[in-house]
Amino acid sequence: MRDSILIGFHAIACLQFAYSVYYDYTYTVVPAHIMKNHSAFGGRFKFLTFWDAILQTVFFLICIINDLYGTNAVSPKKPPFIRKLKDYFFGALCFPLAMFVGITFWALMFIDRELVLPKALDPYFPWWLNHLMHTMIMVSIVTELLLSPRKYPKRSHSLFGLVGFTLTYLVWLHVIYYKNGIWVYPVMEVLTPTMRLVFFGILLIFTLLLYFTGEMLNKLVWGNDKTKQHKSHSK
Repeated sequence: MRDSILIGFHAIACLQFAYSVYYDYTYTVVPAHIMKNHSAFGGRFKFLTFWDAILQTVFFLICIINDLYGTNAVSPKKPPFIRKLKDYFFGALCFPLAMFVGITFWALMFIDRELVLPKALDPYFPWWLNHLMHTMIMVSIVTELLLSPRKYPKRSHSLFGLVGFTLTYLVWLHVIYYKNGIWVYPVMEVLTPTMRLVFFGILLIFTLLLYFTGEMLNKLVWGNDKTKQHKSHSK
C-alpha cells in the first residue's frame, strides 16, 4: 500500500512539473514592448524558477525509478545507486532550492509584486502556472520529506553541490546582464552595486540555512542513523 502511494505521488509530481516546464517554455511568450528581459538572450533559462522546475522534474523521475528498481527502506544496508542519487538530489539541491524559490517569491510578492512578477505579465503567465512553479514546488518537496525516507548525504558533498549550483546561477545572471544590459529580476534594478552584493550574500546564506533546515526536519521525521540502526536491531 505504501509503495503504491509513493509511486502515485511521484508520478503526479513528475508530470505536473514536466508539464509546467513544457507550458512555460512553449506558451509563455511575452512581447518585448511588455517586458524586454523576457524576450532577450537566455529565454526561459534566465529564471531560477524554470531551472528549479526542471530540477524537480528530474528528481521525481529519479524517485519513480527508485520506486520500481531501488528501495524505499528506512535504512537499507546496501542502498543501490539510484537510491543514493535520489537522496543526494533531495538533500543537496531539491529541498533547499524549492523552498528558496517559493519563500523568496511570495515574500517579494507580498512586499511589491512588481519586483518579481509585474501585473503586466498576468495575460502571459497564468495563475495556475504561477502556483505550480511557486507554491506546489514547496508542497511537493515537503510531502516527499514526510512520505519517503532518506539518508542525507555527507554534509560537505551536499554543500559543495548546493553552493556550486548557486554560484553558477549567479554567474549566469551576470552573463545575461552583460548580453542584454538588463537584470533578470526587477528587484536588482533598484539596488546599488553594493546593495546588490549584500543582497546576493544574504540570499546565499538563506539558501544554506534552508539546507540545514531540511537536514534537521529529516532527522525529526526519520531519525538519525543511530536511531535507524537501533530500530532495525530491535525488530
